[in-house]
Amino acid sequence: MKKINNVLLYIIILTLMLTTGCGSKSNSAKEVATLESAGGITSNTSEDNAITNESANGTDSDESVNNTTDESANQINSEDDSNSLSGGILGGTEGKSGSQNNDNATEFSLVMVGDVLLHTPVSDSGLTEDGSYNYSHLFKNVRKDIEEADLALVNQEVILGGTELGLSGYPAFNGAYEVGDALVEAGFDVVLHATNHALDKGRRGILNCINYWKTSHPDIGVIGINESQEEQNNVYVREVNGIKVAILNYTYGTNEISLPSDMPYCVNLLDSEKIARDMEIAKQISDFIIVCPHWGTEYTHNETAEQEKWAEYFTELGANLIIGTHPHVIEPVKWVEASNGNRALVYYSIGNFINATSDYGRGVADRMIGTMAKVIIAKNPDGGLYIKDYSAIPLVTQMISGRGQITTYKLSDYSEELAAQNEIISRDSVFSLQYCKELCDSVFGEVKH
Repeated sequence: MKKINNVLLYIIILTLMLTTGCGSKSNSAKEVATLESAGGITSNTSEDNAITNESANGTDSDESVNNTTDESANQINSEDDSNSLSGGILGGTEGKSGSQNNDNATEFSLVMVGDVLLHTPVSDSGLTEDGSYNYSHLFKNVRKDIEEADLALVNQEVILGGTELGLSGYPAFNGAYEVGDALVEAGFDVVLHATNHALDKGRRGILNCINYWKTSHPDIGVIGINESQEEQNNVYVREVNGIKVAILNYTYGTNEISLPSDMPYCVNLLDSEKIARDMEIAKQISDFIIVCPHWGTEYTHNETAEQEKWAEYFTELGANLIIGTHPHVIEPVKWVEASNGNRALVYYSIGNFINATSDYGRGVADRMIGTMAKVIIAKNPDGGLYIKDYSAIPLVTQMISGRGQITTYKLSDYSEELAAQNEIISRDSVFSLQYCKELCDSVFGEVKH
């Protein structure tokens, strides 16, 4: 019996030793995981690039995120339902290059191009021999840049109401649904629709456009136009490499076309009270805030006092990045500091992406030159976000009439031979490859391009 007791005692002691050993290994593994998760970008952040807003320290990303548009999933509670702050609609949860959702992700890349302006020659260029439409040629020369970005935005200048409303150019535009198909094929993730041409086809144009996006490409973020008040109250948030990015879009007006009496919410306007409310929501549900205003004065290369006022207002409220459209020509890229110390990077105007203006005279050539905003947003070791790098990549519309001919090139891929073929020369004889380069240098200065 004593021998049996000794055996039992030995077994108990051995068991305790093994259990203690396993516990020590588990703790070590946990410490390693903690050290690894503390990693991040360790490069120095200059004063110019640092994001100092409180909103840069966004919400905890530990919870899994569904790729859904269930609005109730993100609502912020309020005692008064009539004044409640609606939550954000979460967009895609996975990067285009196979990036996985990862709370330890340290950066993401963003690109945005300007106005997809469907003048009649642009619209007609998509008509194929069998009577259908295809617009992939518009984006073929920049598709690689769009696809490689973690997040790609585009300003869809005109409403896509479909052929049933009649395709039309200036002054009351309407585009084919196939333009949207080409945008998706090119790799864009978010389409901006708050422009002065949003109501060119009235209420029906808005509803046709929204229905097209929802039924044909439900995973694409479409902002700036709304089917309901509830939709307008939402702030769009897209998760990119584990970072929640809020994107806001507003226009200065709708070419004096009144909002439909039964749909006063259908287009987001530059309204200070709505913007303040949206920004408050965005700060609570995102890590980084982008504002895309449709603003400024057409065909001027300098930002206006009105643009500067809005830029400071957005920055004061917590915007980190501002990318503007509407002037149809390029304008400077600058840092803005608000009175409360917040800073934001501002692209005042990235110009047209594609157009075929019918105007003549000096300065018309400038409408052929746009830019692709390219920004790298990164995390500091402490988890705060900052703009690690940014550039303005010049683009040139190659205006050539005919089926599938008009397209856009990066200026770095453009040539004297191509420039000589551009039909804009018959409208403004100053156009040349050198002219494009000099204009970009004069507007962007020291900004990398």
